[in-house]
Amino acid sequence: MVIFVPKESEPGETRVPLVPETVRKLAELGARVEIESGLGASIGNDDESYRAAGASISTDRNASLAAADLILRLHPPPDDDISLMKKDAVLIGFLDPFQHPEKLRLLARAGVSSLAMELIPRTTIAQKMDALSSQANLAGYVAVILAAERLNKILPMMMTPAGTISPARVFVIGAGVAGLQAIATAKRLGARVEAYDTRPVVAEQIQSLGARFVKIDVGPTGQTRDGYARELTPEQLERQRLALGRVCASSDIIITTARVFGKPAPRIITAEMIAGMQPGSVIVDLAVESGGNVEGVQLGREIEINGVRVIGLPNLPGRVPVHASLMYSSNLGNLVAHFWDKDSAAFRLDPGNDIIKACLVTHRGSVIHPLFSKEDQQ
Repeated sequence: MVIFVPKESEPGETRVPLVPETVRKLAELGARVEIESGLGASIGNDDESYRAAGASISTDRNASLAAADLILRLHPPPDDDISLMKKDAVLIGFLDPFQHPEKLRLLARAGVSSLAMELIPRTTIAQKMDALSSQANLAGYVAVILAAERLNKILPMMMTPAGTISPARVFVIGAGVAGLQAIATAKRLGARVEAYDTRPVVAEQIQSLGARFVKIDVGPTGQTRDGYARELTPEQLERQRLALGRVCASSDIIITTARVFGKPAPRIITAEMIAGMQPGSVIVDLAVESGGNVEGVQLGREIEINGVRVIGLPNLPGRVPVHASLMYSSNLGNLVAHFWDKDSAAFRLDPGNDIIKACLVTHRGSVIHPLFSKEDQQ
C-alpha cells in the first residue's frame, strides 16, 4: 500500500501532518511511505531526515496523488487535489465537514473514502487517535502564554523589599481540553485562577488543578455522549452572562474556549462586560474560528475595546508547530496502525467498526455520515 503525504497549501500553516518518527513506524508495518519534497521544512525536518526514516521523496505531487492508496493530510484538500485522487483511495485529515459540505460531495463523486479526524470518538480505545484533543491541548497553553506576554502586569505573586505584588487573576471559561490546559498553565505561571463550565461534572477536575470553580445556576445543563457541553437556551445564556460579568470585572486575563460542535460558538462575553473590565486586561478567544465567544472579536486580529485587548488569532497550535506536528503525526500514525492488516500490508477500512463508523464521511461514491448525508441528498 502506498501512503502519500502532500505539503499543506493552507496560507500561514506551519504544522506538518507527518514527522520522520511516524514514517519509521509506518514503514515498519510494511507501508510504502512517500512524502512531497519539502514537507517538513517549516519545522526543521529536511527531506533527508524523512528518507532516513524510510520514506521516498516525491517531486511530482500530481503523479503521487494519482497513485496513492492512502493520503494523509492536515487540512481539507484543494479541489484540484481531489480530482487527481484515484477511485477507492482513502483520505485522512481534518476535513472541517460542517464548513465544507461541497468538498464532501466532490470526494464522494471521486469515489474517495474520507475519514475526518475531528470526528474521532472520545472513547478510551480511540484516545491515542484524538487529534482534536491533542491540538486543543496546545491551544490552551499558547493562549495563556500570549495573554501573559500582552498583559501589562506579571502573573505570579512577588514579595520584594519594595512591597508585595498580588498575583494576576485569570478566568478560564470552558473546561474542556483547551480550558484545562489553560488553567494548568496559568497556575504554573503563578496566577490566581478561576474557571467556569456549564457542566458541573468538571468542577472536580478544575479544583484538582488548583483553580476555583465558579458556580452559576443556569438550570439543567449536562454534556453530550462524547463529553462536549450541551448548547444553552437563550434564557440560560442571559443568566450566565449576568453572573459572569461580576467575575470578568475583577479578572486581568480571560480565556474563552466554549464551542458547540457543528454550530457557531455561543456569545458569552458582551461589550457591556468588557466595558466593566480594567483597562490593560486581556481576552483570548479560542472559539474565534467558529464565530467567537466575545462580542467584537475579529478573526486574525488583536484589537482594543474600551482599553481591553481582545485577541482573535486563529490556529494557536501552529504557534508551536514542532510539538503540534509531532502530536498530530502521532494521532495519524496510531489510527493507521490500529487498522493495519499485517497479512495484506494494507489499511483495513471497516465501516462496521465503531471508530471508523464515527469518522467515515464519504465512502463508495456517497456521503454516508448521518450528520451530512441528508444535506448531500438535497
